[in-house]
Amino acid sequence: MEKRVVLVTGGSRGIGRAVCLAFAEAGDRVVVNYNSSREQAECVCAEINSAGGEAFAVQADISSTVEVEEMVASVIERYERIDVLVNSAGISKGGFLMLLEEASWDDVISTNLKGLYNASKSVVRHMIGERRGVIINISSLSGITGLAGETPYSASKGGIIAFTKALSKEVAPFGILVNCVAPGAVETEMLNEVPPEAREKLLELIPLKRLGRPEEVAGVVTFLASGSATYITGETIVVSGGLP
Repeated sequence: MEKRVVLVTGGSRGIGRAVCLAFAEAGDRVVVNYNSSREQAECVCAEINSAGGEAFAVQADISSTVEVEEMVASVIERYERIDVLVNSAGISKGGFLMLLEEASWDDVISTNLKGLYNASKSVVRHMIGERRGVIINISSLSGITGLAGETPYSASKGGIIAFTKALSKEVAPFGILVNCVAPGAVETEMLNEVPPEAREKLLELIPLKRLGRPEEVAGVVTFLASGSATYITGETIVVSGGLP
């Protein structure tokens, strides 16, 4: 079978990195998007290429419509198509709402929601022409339950879930699947910023009594892009270790 072309936003670290490695292991060509962490993105590509896979890194601030369109155009020029888009890029700038700076709210919404809009809109145009494709969006359990001190993050992640449901209905007639994965507490750089005492309290709430691994989220993402998930669209799969 011809190798698929997979574009992963925020693919240089955390869950995005694990997603890139998982698709490469499955034999797909991987495009690793990054904004500022060029060295990390190049390391991901080197790991894939040294193992016999195919990957290259492309810089783009996904909150910029122009940069995203240029990124997508460069991938199309190279491979002529994009088969799978994984919207993994995201940021968090927490704080209680009454103390939250407007700039922090704008940064989170711009990256997490406008970035989703930019990448999906640019890629789906090409997928419609091919009458096939898969888009998988990375949300969060906090987008379902809410998280105190993280109103912009929770709002943006909840928006991703609603966006997924709406877009899935729009593009289903063209054979395009759109789904969402909502991780709970996963061992990433973002979670490493949580104080140790807060981490301990969090572990007590998780029925499996441990944090998730990025690879476990990536496994769900690759499943949703596989031939075993061709009748699933508009859904959100929670990967939380049982955390309600």
